[in-house]
Amino acid sequence: MTVFHFFNCAILTFGPHAVYYSATPLSEYDTLGTSVKAALVYLGTALVKLVCLATFLKVSENDGFDPYQELLKALIGFIDVAGLYFALTQLYHRNISQNHKFQAVGLGWAFADSVLHRLAPLWVGARGLEFTWDYILQGLEANANLVLSISLAALGSLMWLRKNKPKTLIPIIYACAGIVATMPSITSYLRRGLGWHFPKVVGFELFTSLVMAFISWQLFSACQRPSA
Repeated sequence: MTVFHFFNCAILTFGPHAVYYSATPLSEYDTLGTSVKAALVYLGTALVKLVCLATFLKVSENDGFDPYQELLKALIGFIDVAGLYFALTQLYHRNISQNHKFQAVGLGWAFADSVLHRLAPLWVGARGLEFTWDYILQGLEANANLVLSISLAALGSLMWLRKNKPKTLIPIIYACAGIVATMPSITSYLRRGLGWHFPKVVGFELFTSLVMAFISWQLFSACQRPSA
């Protein structure tokens, strides 16, 4: 029964990444190499972030919300944006469209994040004798992170790769990218500052991911229309 629970949670956590790849044109255009490169860039970015966090953050004796520490975390979190910029603009990609490129990069980015942050806790905890909803919620959180990562990659593609975008949309694009990039700090504030429980935080992440995906899709569609 515990192994069955582990496999259910693992499928919920990592299955949507495979479904997204196979159900979209990404598999037809063989963009797996782009996703793997993006995943490797994410691992390098995560290592840099880990060094920065260990260098500049103090070990807190309590689990309370410290605005100064969270501000530093948010600033260090923008290293992800730099890594995403490198993945979108500096890596060699096959002759694929901008639309497929940002999806492949966002998919690889999200998959690497799930493996790095959720695989070990899932392997250790989901095989326990006592059933808990925590790992199912972690799987749902991974799905929200997948949507947010692809949304951030889409916004990054508009910022760095598309030159002829409408000027009126530029502030909206940057504002949305800033919101998505600071989501870890936002959720940390909800948990530690406002005392939200994990299910409520995951619900917020799922709702926010859908909203940001819709906005990103609308912005991407608007920037693809020929200018009048």
